[in-house]
Amino acid sequence: MPKVRSAVTRRECRCGYHKAGDEFDIGGLCPPLCHVLWHTIYPSVYALLNGGSLDYGPGRAPCFDAQYPDGDRVCIHGSG
Repeated sequence: MPKVRSAVTRRECRCGYHKAGDEFDIGGLCPPLCHVLWHTIYPSVYALLNGGSLDYGPGRAPCFDAQYPDGDRVCIHGSG
């Protein structure tokens, strides 16, 4: 089963769920992420799990960078 490797690159989570350097292998639903972060990255994770690529800089790549919707409190990088 394909997996998406995700790593937290910045952490200022209000609830303390994540810290910089946390890494996750996501292979399906319900990974060990807070619901706000999961809802933010799910579309990108789904695309990568199904062989897709995403807009990344001037081209397309099998990776993404995302952050909490309320600013850059928590940032995450994912790659397929």
